[in-house]
Amino acid sequence: MHSDIPYLTEILVCLAVAGVLAPVAKRLSLSQLLAESEGRLGRKELLVNMIWLSERLLSPIVLLALLTATGASARVYHVDSVNGHDGNDALLPATAWRSLGRLREARLEPGDQVLLAAGSVWREPLTVACSGRGPAPIVVKPAGVGARPRIEARGVSEYAVAILNAEYVEISGLEVTNDGLPSGPRFGVLISQQDTGVARNIAVRDMYIHDVRGTNQRKDNGGIVFRALGGMRATRFHNLTIERNIIWRVDRSGIAGISDQVTLDNWFPSEGVVIRDNYLEDIGGDGIVPRGADGALVEHNVVRYAASRAPGYNVAIWQWSTDNTLIQLNEAAFTRGRWDGQGFDSDFNSRGTTIAYNFSHDNEGGFVLICSPGRTGPENIGNQRSVVRANVSRHDGARIIQLSGGISHARIEGNVIHVGSHQDVTMVAATQWQGWPSDVSFTNNLFAIAGKGRYGHEIGRDGPNYVVASGFPHSPAIQFQGNRFLGRHLDPPEDPRGVWQAEYRAAAADWSIPTFDPAHPDGLGEFLVSHRSWMMAMLARELGQPVRLLAPRRSTWMEARPKP
Repeated sequence: MHSDIPYLTEILVCLAVAGVLAPVAKRLSLSQLLAESEGRLGRKELLVNMIWLSERLLSPIVLLALLTATGASARVYHVDSVNGHDGNDALLPATAWRSLGRLREARLEPGDQVLLAAGSVWREPLTVACSGRGPAPIVVKPAGVGARPRIEARGVSEYAVAILNAEYVEISGLEVTNDGLPSGPRFGVLISQQDTGVARNIAVRDMYIHDVRGTNQRKDNGGIVFRALGGMRATRFHNLTIERNIIWRVDRSGIAGISDQVTLDNWFPSEGVVIRDNYLEDIGGDGIVPRGADGALVEHNVVRYAASRAPGYNVAIWQWSTDNTLIQLNEAAFTRGRWDGQGFDSDFNSRGTTIAYNFSHDNEGGFVLICSPGRTGPENIGNQRSVVRANVSRHDGARIIQLSGGISHARIEGNVIHVGSHQDVTMVAATQWQGWPSDVSFTNNLFAIAGKGRYGHEIGRDGPNYVVASGFPHSPAIQFQGNRFLGRHLDPPEDPRGVWQAEYRAAAADWSIPTFDPAHPDGLGEFLVSHRSWMMAMLARELGQPVRLLAPRRSTWMEARPKP
């Protein structure tokens, strides 16, 4: 793993960039300082400054260390499935390698780039198992004009693209499929760390991942899966970015995290996980699910038609065994089924999840689920301190808000919920899962019902459907304060400061959310811009105030999970 160059060299770099970075140099590590310096000066000017100072202050040995740290000796390798030959040296487009297998034999070094020729098609996997360092990552990206380089794994490998036990790696701009027979797990992109410690600075961007035929019997396969396994050595990610990818027609999960270090006696969460600006459609099971993370950010993703094929419980966007996950500015729509089937979920063994400024609509199971069995030992602390704030739900079905099991200290506030004239739904359902919800507050929400809305607790099940009776006798600490109830509410809760209006018809409004056809991937950038703009305007209109997005945070040492 990465280690900084000796302190004397750090002094040299501080001197080299003092003219542009003096105010911040003392606060940055060497790797951060080099990255900032290169960004402001450019690599050429940075190297000139370093060489000039080294001639006056330091030995050639230290200069060599500096040049290595910045990737000055890095190479560019070319791979071309049409015009390449594996006997070439790959250092020029005219001498490219042909196969990705030949690339696996190369010993990539920090700062190396792998350029995949536009229009190339491979029926073999791309594997990166070498690490970059600091400001010199290993980069894999397209080159030339034409169609995206395309990797068709076709079940020859369980993955089409993989980053295996490597860090400081960036992969972007490829088209990926893996539609082999569903005899086992399949991945579009697999990011896997096992017994490696902390894996830093990995990014997967601008990928077009589709037709991944995994198994719908397991959640740990699908479009993009990042997993940290630490049977021998505690292992996690630090600064993992998954952004601007298209994930279409994949089974079972769209974007999923996996970790085996999520219990109280083995808690080693990933940090700096960012899942942003991705478009997911026609997903067999769950859409986006970070696991085993602290401070994950799930922001401005679109998940449409999740749970299209997988049996069992599925939700469009949720988390599992995390602390402080922030889920904001996402659209979750058309999730199928009522085994859950919600747009959003704060789930098992988690603390401090915030679901804010999202748009949930037309999900069969409802808007949001907060759930976990009661604390059952070191494997599960329950669900604590979830916040569902300033979201808009429109025409969601079944159970708009479901509170299930041993959840505590949850706050549901400032949301706007529209129920259509054709709908008869349970607005708030308290259900049993090795316990009942406790200490849940509903404050300043707008429940606008053109059809019928009910409130109550579970008294039985009929397949995926809950049989609900009025009231919350098992959860007396579910409290309503200052909410607005428009339209027809059956068996409504008590709300001492509530506002009630029996007659209600929905006002005309712009609900024409931007659409995107994943068969035409080049339009994603324009779509993301228009979608974000529409979302911000719609949320401001419905909430009656500007949107102020939140910043992710991680637990302080004082907030660490208690040991068993």
